[in-house]
Amino acid sequence: MLKGTRCETAKCAMERKWSSAPPGMHAWRRRKSGDYGVRLREKQKVKRYYGVFERQFKVYFAMAERGKSNTGEALMSLLERRLDNVVYKLGFAPSHKAARIAITHGHIYVNGRRLNRPSYLVHQGDRITVKPSERSQKLVKASLGESPPPVQAWLQMDAQLLEGTVAALPTREDVQIPVEEQLIIEMCSR
Repeated sequence: MLKGTRCETAKCAMERKWSSAPPGMHAWRRRKSGDYGVRLREKQKVKRYYGVFERQFKVYFAMAERGKSNTGEALMSLLERRLDNVVYKLGFAPSHKAARIAITHGHIYVNGRRLNRPSYLVHQGDRITVKPSERSQKLVKASLGESPPPVQAWLQMDAQLLEGTVAALPTREDVQIPVEEQLIIEMCSR
């Protein structure tokens, strides 16, 4: 539908054989990335998944480094505990970006208080609820759909009350993105 009439011929740019090559006339010169590039790519992957800027990421890394446990596991646990991530994992929003918007617009309460900071770190026993207005409830019910999505083991959810609870702190096994946190630690420890 979005393709023009040109795509009905052999000259279609979307269907060409060489479309898998990177753009530019020097595509053939691309080399395998080095150690720095691999480590940077892992860090950027995590930052983009959680929607964190560099300064925020440095703060999380410093917090993880101060702890007594494994720095990589602590870093991933801290990022997983962000309120926007928890709202997304509970199914209250269809994406991380939508979760951030719902929080900043005041649709989400934590322990009965309205929070508008997506970077808030939840703790064990925190109760995440939806604002008791009709508009907020309708927004979250539309995101949940007919059947609520499966919730991770460290979270509990009551779909009838539109309420979630942090049962335990997340571990490394609860992080679902394929990332090697050791490469991130090596990158940030320089």
